[in-house]
Amino acid sequence: MLPREVIAVGPLVLRVPADEDAEAVRATCDDPLTARYLPLLPSPYTMEDAHAYVRDAKSVWEAGGAEFAITEGGRYAGSASVAPLTPDGSARITCVVSPWARGRGVAGRVARGLTEWLLDRGVERVEADIELENLPALRAACRAGFTAEGRRRDARALRDGRRVDLISFARLARDQGGPVEQALPFFDGGFGDGALTDGVVRLAPLTLEHAAGFHRMMNEPSVVRHSAAPPAGLDDCERRCRATAYLWLSGQRIELAVTEADGGAFAGHLQLIVTHPVFGEGMIGYSLLPEFRGRGLMTRAVRLLSDWVFAHTSLHRLVAGTDAANTESQAVLRRAGFDREGTRSQFFPHPDGRRSDEITWLRLRPGRPLSP
Repeated sequence: MLPREVIAVGPLVLRVPADEDAEAVRATCDDPLTARYLPLLPSPYTMEDAHAYVRDAKSVWEAGGAEFAITEGGRYAGSASVAPLTPDGSARITCVVSPWARGRGVAGRVARGLTEWLLDRGVERVEADIELENLPALRAACRAGFTAEGRRRDARALRDGRRVDLISFARLARDQGGPVEQALPFFDGGFGDGALTDGVVRLAPLTLEHAAGFHRMMNEPSVVRHSAAPPAGLDDCERRCRATAYLWLSGQRIELAVTEADGGAFAGHLQLIVTHPVFGEGMIGYSLLPEFRGRGLMTRAVRLLSDWVFAHTSLHRLVAGTDAANTESQAVLRRAGFDREGTRSQFFPHPDGRRSDEITWLRLRPGRPLSP
């Protein structure tokens, strides 16, 4: 059984919940953002619910878990929980931050402090499941030294019945525990809502608002003709848009919506996939809706992203592959500074079962020209 101790984490103090926390608990749990990510909480959340939470905290400790109030300067700032330890000695933690305490790294500090408290008491493995769309919580887990171990599809049901994916994180006693560095920084260095522009074209993270345009593009015959994947349904496109922040944060890929710089409708899609992290190689891919072609938008977009990659990441090689028949795409890459690297025979698969040659393209980090 875990000891009922007070834990100091920098300016934060974790202690057993008390009756005087009830009003702040109610305000925290009745907040729309809290309700969004904790669908099992009552909604609306009342004072009766808050008093029941304080009262029931005692039973959590008696069952082998822990329930803490997070305080800052004596004021309630959220809660942190440890589920009763599993038979093999693993612990699972959760953290809720009050609206008035958000944006200051509270969750990351609490997760780190609470995890180290558990490890010091012989726990070998501390786990956390975080919803794929909850970017602040995902970043907090990374700052606390947790490693993402997998994606649990449709693992949680929301209040409206929609099911969402959870990312499983863990930190082991033998882990070094340092913050997990972000291999692909966000454009703004913050929470992924920045953009790149050259004054003509704009690149911003692909989000749910782009889903309809993205779906139309993925089913456009001229796009399907040169694609290795079959046409995508709207639900699949929405899921892909919802995953953008997590995939970027985890260093797997960047998904971007292309628009004209002065705003307007979705024009196309540009992505960077980190294909070989050890060798410093990334691959780009792109598509553009027909009505936006012929204006040089994608050439500008590819050049803009490529320049940013070499300025802000450790990638050394950017590669791209085009269907041998897709001369328009090849022209985009050539104008964007890529050199033709070679041909892979019958490499490119098509939904109808046929295969075509792929032309491969390369742009190297400046200072290392392509050898003749």
